[in-house]
Amino acid sequence: MSRVGRVERTTKETSVLVEIDLDGTGRTDIATGVGFYDHMLDQLGRHGLFDLTVKTDGDLHIDSHHTIEDTALALGAAFKQALGDKVGIYRFGNCTVPLDESLAQVTVDLSGRPYLVHTEPERMAPMIGEYDTTMTRHILESFVAQAQVALHVHVPYGRNAHHIVECQFKALARALRYASERDPRAAGILPSTKGAL
Repeated sequence: MSRVGRVERTTKETSVLVEIDLDGTGRTDIATGVGFYDHMLDQLGRHGLFDLTVKTDGDLHIDSHHTIEDTALALGAAFKQALGDKVGIYRFGNCTVPLDESLAQVTVDLSGRPYLVHTEPERMAPMIGEYDTTMTRHILESFVAQAQVALHVHVPYGRNAHHIVECQFKALARALRYASERDPRAAGILPSTKGAL
């Protein structure tokens, strides 16, 4: 059964198209107009082995906030759609990823209950190109709200802002991959004692 999500989201500020195949090979086609964000979404697809298409046309003449936020909302909605009924998946996933001096630890529960815990080093450089580093938490908040997952992201240390953000996306990709993969020992079983996710 295909596990594909497709979301189009249009407002006065942005027009977003996201397509995701959870059982892909990591092929990506990303264009948001924010170079570093494109790089992070590419990491998400490649390390999650998700085929991911993201096309965003946003009001970048103002700043990148709406473009980044609305893309994350559409990504979360597409991920939720692709998960379907969640029967037979592992549900939980975690991954720790180093990137030179930085380290990210990500744990996810595809619980149906949105919740985010996020910590990263203080006094990080405010910008990476046109990417405001305070947006990383907002991306995760937006994704969690629409995907309806519980997500814990912890960066205990790091110095370089590029590394700090990138290792979060790589670890997120792997944690989502592990959680959403089909468990061969649980075919046809919903991984919940409540009978609902």
